[in-house]
Amino acid sequence: MKQISTFGKSGYRPGNLQLLRDANDDATVTKLLANCPVMRLEAGKAIPESNQAQLYIVLRGVLAVETDSNTGVADGNGSVSKVLPGESLGEQSVLDEEANLSRITALEDSEILVIEADLVWKLIDRSNVVARNLLRLLSFRIRAANAQLRTRQKLGEFYRRLSMNDGLTGLYNRAWLNDLLPKLAATAHNSGAPLALIMIDLDHFKRFNDTHGHLAGDQALRTAAQVLSGALRPTDFAVRYGGEEMMVLLPDTNGKMAVAVAERLCERMQQAVVFADMRQPMPHITASFGVATLRPQQSEQDLIASADAALYRAKELGRNQVMQEALTD
Repeated sequence: MKQISTFGKSGYRPGNLQLLRDANDDATVTKLLANCPVMRLEAGKAIPESNQAQLYIVLRGVLAVETDSNTGVADGNGSVSKVLPGESLGEQSVLDEEANLSRITALEDSEILVIEADLVWKLIDRSNVVARNLLRLLSFRIRAANAQLRTRQKLGEFYRRLSMNDGLTGLYNRAWLNDLLPKLAATAHNSGAPLALIMIDLDHFKRFNDTHGHLAGDQALRTAAQVLSGALRPTDFAVRYGGEEMMVLLPDTNGKMAVAVAERLCERMQQAVVFADMRQPMPHITASFGVATLRPQQSEQDLIASADAALYRAKELGRNQVMQEALTD
C-alpha cells in the first residue's frame, strides 16, 4: 500500500463519505482531515497488518473483508463482505482500541483514506455531525449483524433437524435416538410415568431384496416407515434403528397398551402395498415386533436390550408376530 496524496490535496469531499456526510461546511473536520494519507492498494493486495487501530474509508475501488478465523467476526462488519466507495471499516477497532483482526484486500485498484484512532476521537469530540453519523452507522451494522445471526440460527436449526432424520424413510435416525432416549428415560424415572419401546424387524428382508431388487427394497422400507408414522400418536416417535430394523418409542404407555399398539402395527404392515403399479407382483411385507417397558432404575441401553430380546423370540417363533419381554421379577 503506497501513499499517493493527502485528503486535503486529493479533491475528495468529506460530504461524499458516509461517516462524514453533511460535514462539507465544517471547517474543523476539513482541517483535521487535511493531512490524513490517501493510500493506493492494488487489486489482489491486502492492507498490511498494523498493531494500531485505524479507520479506513474507501474513496475509489472495492475492498473485501474476510472474517477473522479466530473470533468469527469481521471487525464489527460480520454482515459485510464488500466495502464500496464512501463506506468505511475499522470503527469497532477504534472504539475498543484494538487492532483490526480481519484480512482486508482490494478487489480492484483502490484508493483508501486512512485515519488514525486518536484523530477519529478528535473528530467525534469536535463534530456532532461525525458523532451522529457514527452512531447511525453502528446502529445499522448491529441490526444487520442481528439479522444475519437470526438467519444463521434458522439455518443451523434446519440442518440440525435434517441431520436427525433418516434420508430414505424420513424417520428419526440413530443420532436423534442417542440424543433423546436418555432424556425420555430420565423423565420417566423422575415422574414415574411409563415408557414403552417397540423393536421392529422386517421379515426376510434379504430375500425380498434378492427377489425384487434393492430399489424395491428401499420402497419397502419407505412403506414400512409410512405404516409406523400413520399409526402413531403425535407424542410417539418412530426411528430407523439401522438396516431393516426400526423402533417406536411410546411415552406414557404401559406394557399392555404397547402390545396393543404393536399388534395394530403388525396387522397394518401385512396390509401395506409396496408397489403402486398393479402390473407388477404385489408382495406384502411383514415384520416381527418386540415390546419392552422401562423398569425402575433401568438404563435406556437395557431397555433396548429387553425389547431386542423379545424381538428375537418373535422371529424364532415364526416371525410376523408380537412378543413382549419376559419379566423375571
